[in-house]
This record gives sequence, structure tokens and C-alpha cells, in this order.
Amino acid sequence: MDKPVTTLCYLEKDDSYLMLHRVKKKNDLNEHKWIGIGGHAEAGESPEDCLLREVKEETSLILTSYRFRGLVTFVSDKWGTEYMCLYTADGFEGTLSDCDEGFLEWVPKKDIPGLNLWKGDLIFFRLLEENVPFFSLKLCYEGDRLVLWQLNGKDMGSDLPDEEKWAAILDSVRRI
Repeated sequence: MDKPVTTLCYLEKDDSYLMLHRVKKKNDLNEHKWIGIGGHAEAGESPEDCLLREVKEETSLILTSYRFRGLVTFVSDKWGTEYMCLYTADGFEGTLSDCDEGFLEWVPKKDIPGLNLWKGDLIFFRLLEENVPFFSLKLCYEGDRLVLWQLNGKDMGSDLPDEEKWAAILDSVRRI
């Protein structure tokens, strides 16, 4: 991957996230997936420069309030390694426009787990939902299959945790 730094932002409104259903772009590694707004950093851009540019390009909205929530390292046997700066935004101006990469839709947060997502996205959505302070998440994929994940440097296996395990994970993360 020639541009391994990316940004991804979930704009928030009325207990919903603005989601992009990636169905328009050819040869898209996110084809048919639901993701946030973002893309690759250009030469000389900071993550914040990239965030603001990508949100404006994909939605026509201008962010007025956003928060850096975590660093997500994606490791893939097909696409190499990507370092994604994850943001949420609760302030923006402008009128939402069409996106040439897919369809934009406000999706209630409670409905997010039912969408066609990357399995690892469910992990960071849970961390966002629980308002975990800044985190480092590593997601390792073979094809579309999540084979390993780490949270703040600690191996967590390959499965998504049940509620009891989540309680222990969240407790330990909050103590860091």
C-alpha cells in the first residue's frame, strides 16, 4: 500500500452515525460494506487535514467539532498494513450531498451491528459506544476473515467477546 495512513470518521446526529454503503466504486476492497467517511492521507497532510478534506469531498459537510478516538492498525494478507486514525464528529455545517463511492445514510447506532461490516469494526464500534478513552486496536485479516485482534497491545484472540468478557475488557481499558 503506497499510502498506509488513512482516516475514518463517524458523524453523529440523533443517536445515528452517517454511514457509507460502498456500492459504486470498482475494485473496492470495501465493496458492499458499510463504513464511515474517510480515505488516504495525501503527501504533507496531517490526519486532521485528511479528515477534513475527505469529509468535505465525500459529503460536502464541513466539520466544526470532532474527536480523535483511536488508532486502528489493519494487517491484511491481501492489502498490506494500514494505519487508520479513527474519529467521531458531532458538529458540522452544510448540506449533505451524494457520494460517488456509495450511498450515504444516517443509521441508528442500535442498527449498526446488523449491517454488512468488517468483523473488526464491531470491536471499535463497541469501544466508541462505551466512550473508551483513546485506544490502539490491531485487526489482522486473512481475506475477509478476522484472525487476530489486539487492544492496547494485548492479544485478544480472533473471536468477538461475549458480554462477560466485554465487561472485563472495558474495565481493564478504563484503568489505563
